[in-house]
Amino acid sequence: MNPQALAILHTHLLTALMSAPTETRRLFHGRGRCWPGLEQITVDWLQGVVLVSLFKEPEASQLENLKRLLLEITHSDQWQQSGAHTLLIQHRYLPQSTAEWLLGEEIDEMTIVEGGLKYRVDLGRKQNAGLFLDMRYGRNWVRAQAAGKRVLNLFAYTCGFSVAAIEGGASHVVNLDMSRAALSRGRDNHRLNGHDLSKVSFLGHDLFKSWGKVINSGPYDLVIIDPPSFQKGSFLLTKDYQRVLRRLPELLTAQGTVLACMNDPSFGPDFLIDGVTREASSLRFEQRLENPPEFPDVDVESGLKALVFKRID
Repeated sequence: MNPQALAILHTHLLTALMSAPTETRRLFHGRGRCWPGLEQITVDWLQGVVLVSLFKEPEASQLENLKRLLLEITHSDQWQQSGAHTLLIQHRYLPQSTAEWLLGEEIDEMTIVEGGLKYRVDLGRKQNAGLFLDMRYGRNWVRAQAAGKRVLNLFAYTCGFSVAAIEGGASHVVNLDMSRAALSRGRDNHRLNGHDLSKVSFLGHDLFKSWGKVINSGPYDLVIIDPPSFQKGSFLLTKDYQRVLRRLPELLTAQGTVLACMNDPSFGPDFLIDGVTREASSLRFEQRLENPPEFPDVDVESGLKALVFKRID
């Protein structure tokens, strides 16, 4: 974060705040490597809360210059007109992802809105707030496809896909995740949107020890796979994704659809396409969903991959 890079960030944020979004959006995505010197910083707009995330520890002088720039922005006309009221830096490189509140009162939890739907998120207490903003188009796609369908949401986290599916008219959604706390937040998210919880199931299990439960609840018209790239002791992308893909024929209806996602920049879409061809040959690749424009990447292959496959038995 040299002075030139910070000047670019300053201009970018003032421009973004001049027409602040009405819903939650990313304002600046340095991790796409489009702006040299800013690769380890992102800025999110949480409807009045500006969340700055640092993914690598900066030098002390760089951090002070960043804070000075951010506080300067809070005195601008653009900040006032946007309705922003809170500013924090989250140090994602620290084990506890410590938050530093620069302006406004500390907020543990808040409700954000995306696509007219409500989601409860944590601020400054966990590494991830509770909703991955780059998957916005994926949730939109699920919402548009879900009517009347039985859906399986693997690695469900806080059930963003499930909320989108039920809102889109899904007949039932089965959510599976090892974290019962994340699934509990998923229930909260459904309640926030007035959804009928009798249409939603929550399985707090290790997928690889629970195939029987998952299969017995099927078959499914739509299977969503959105695993972490790496989760110590439970998921390794290069080994475990293939184990999921080879079970797809057992899970899907005759005309079933799969949304397979991956956000590891080291692998392009061919990792998933080749994996499906090898492990589930009855499925064919249909399309890769676009990523939201606020997530530019110098290499399109490195960004989020959300691929649609269709069973063609």
